[in-house]
Amino acid sequence: MKTRLRALFCDHLSIMRGKYLPHSKIHDDSTRFCLSVFGTHYDRDLLDAPGARVKQGLPDMELRWRADEIRDSWEADTQIVLGDLHDETGEPLALCPRGALKRAVADWRAMGLTPMVGIELEAYAFQADDKGRLMPYDAPGGVVYGTGPFADPLRFNDRIWEMADRLGFSLDLITSEFDTPQFEYTLTFDDALQAVDDIVLFRLMAREIALEYGVVLTFMPKPIAECGGSGMHINFSFTDAEGNNALANGPKGGPDHMNDLARGCIAGLVHHHKGLAGLVAPTASSYLRLQPGSLSGYWQNWGGDHRNVTTRISGEGGRKARLEHRMADASANPYTAVAAVLQAARLGVTKGYALPPMETGDGFDRSDAKQGTASGLAGAVADLEADTPLTQAVGADLVANHAWMKLKEAKKTRDLEGDALRDFYIWFV
Repeated sequence: MKTRLRALFCDHLSIMRGKYLPHSKIHDDSTRFCLSVFGTHYDRDLLDAPGARVKQGLPDMELRWRADEIRDSWEADTQIVLGDLHDETGEPLALCPRGALKRAVADWRAMGLTPMVGIELEAYAFQADDKGRLMPYDAPGGVVYGTGPFADPLRFNDRIWEMADRLGFSLDLITSEFDTPQFEYTLTFDDALQAVDDIVLFRLMAREIALEYGVVLTFMPKPIAECGGSGMHINFSFTDAEGNNALANGPKGGPDHMNDLARGCIAGLVHHHKGLAGLVAPTASSYLRLQPGSLSGYWQNWGGDHRNVTTRISGEGGRKARLEHRMADASANPYTAVAAVLQAARLGVTKGYALPPMETGDGFDRSDAKQGTASGLAGAVADLEADTPLTQAVGADLVANHAWMKLKEAKKTRDLEGDALRDFYIWFV
């Protein structure tokens, strides 16, 4: 069988959209989609969202890629590629999340720095019972940091690891998380665009391989009310013109060894904390996870090796110096989320925001922080829209489309709870 091409993009809802193209077109560099995908919601409701042009004829947009971006796929006789979206004039589409990340990277490179990113994903596994109802994957021996058959009786994660190795994904770890059946997947640091391309494809691969085992692997932030949430922690650093880690201030890390760049980045993330939530935690389920004392990035604070702060400074220094932003979850588009974090950090550097004191509380019974995220999706969208510097930096048109769609989502999910809320998202996130 001749190899086909699977051409993909990650949309405003973090849903992978694409086409299979025949072998005869594998050396082409583009294909077309309907722009009004950006007005389509999880429930397939087609809405006249800003920029989606639903009532202006539902015109085309073009997905373009380079030949050197085509890679092997986990599907037989298939290659796969991610591309950039362009409008009918050939200009980059303002709504394209991958384009937003490229702009963020370019903004940092204009300052002589190249962003490096490492992403941690958390996910829950479900199986259908004999009546077709989704139930948590049966892994009764699973524990935090669990490995082997007690944590994963079907060993579907072994297959994910094997395929990741074969395809060149640079895995850092797979392990069980605190609640069963929850798993963590971490890829190693790379150039920001490459890292996010990899995490987007890895997430899709993991879900599709798990499905072959009868497992629905979901990255939604809070699929089981009585269990902990799932996050998408964004770790980042920068290389300078000489290839050195620009966040490093000697061989040691932590709050006592920060340089001015690290201080500025943290100040930006703290300053734009509330606005960031609307982009990096963009579903109703996100606000079941973002709660005080939940190790989730709720508080407007920062600290050292402290899992109950939102921006955490690694204790490692030198080439491993990095910052970790813990608010995002993988219901967010990873391109948009990483772009937002990088832009908030950049604003902190360029605008000279003051860095507030470090968190000294435990985050459970006591916190120095007085502000957290909004309590729900609608409030987070309002905070985002009020944060003009952040929305302009990420992209005003992208944010306008995102905010409009998310306010509709807040209304759609307002009366949903429990399994009904989970089932609104689980097949897509």
